[in-house]
Amino acid sequence: MSQPRKIRVGLIGAGIGQSKSPMLHETEATAQGFELSYDLIDLDARGLEPSALPALLAEAEAAGFNGVNITHPCKRQVVPLLDDLSEDARQLGAVNTVVFTGGRRIGHNTDWSGFMESFRRGLPDAAIDTVLQLGAGGAGAAVAHAALRMGVDRLLISDVNVPQAEALMQSLNRRAGRDFAMATTDLAKAMGAAHGLINATPIGMDAHPGLPLDPTLLAQHHWVADIVYFPIETALLSLARSRGCRVLDGGGMAVFQAAGAFRLFTGREPDAERMLATLRATLGAKVP
Repeated sequence: MSQPRKIRVGLIGAGIGQSKSPMLHETEATAQGFELSYDLIDLDARGLEPSALPALLAEAEAAGFNGVNITHPCKRQVVPLLDDLSEDARQLGAVNTVVFTGGRRIGHNTDWSGFMESFRRGLPDAAIDTVLQLGAGGAGAAVAHAALRMGVDRLLISDVNVPQAEALMQSLNRRAGRDFAMATTDLAKAMGAAHGLINATPIGMDAHPGLPLDPTLLAQHHWVADIVYFPIETALLSLARSRGCRVLDGGGMAVFQAAGAFRLFTGREPDAERMLATLRATLGAKVP
């Protein structure tokens, strides 16, 4: 029997030095008995701007990579650089996984399904009639798509880039065929109406510390989900716990999006439960 070829993949983004993606992918490959290497291509570490993305993609292709994951701030910028998109990626206008195959670059999005599975496990009975989402960038587009698929009735979207929030609102409403999403700049009013809060911004990451909203707006009846997972306990989640809120950290989404990417990169079925256990052991934290 021929030995499987070594697979080489990576992650392109800014401030990704603490990413657990290399560990998740490499450990799962080892458990399945084949070699996989996962490189971090960090814009910050290289002193590069997102405008370097075309050159970085070309570099990865030339080095024989099977594909790359894409993270903040490149999930939208990468789209025009690709030859084709999966249907989900096309609808979202954001890509987190690029597969190099037959001289072509194919973009996919496993963020939305990763968030949906994490939410299903971690907050299975949470009220989702009205939800406030902070962030309308690449990750925000994926999480909003998940919210639509999860059955959220009304999604309020806020972003410092107001036109971006409005564009995401319009895209979601076209897909939903109704007034599903509404862009807002009034966070006090939005939190007053919302059952839960999703942070889909990078605020809370070690590279972007702080809170994404005024702490006085958070009440005990809110549930709070954060997509940031390094650190696993963000300032927002710590505040929410102190208020008695139910919380969901970003660990589950990190694992389930990685499992989807692993499947695309390798053609093999990942053991998501094993990947969850790997992340739990590494972070020393409970992951749904």
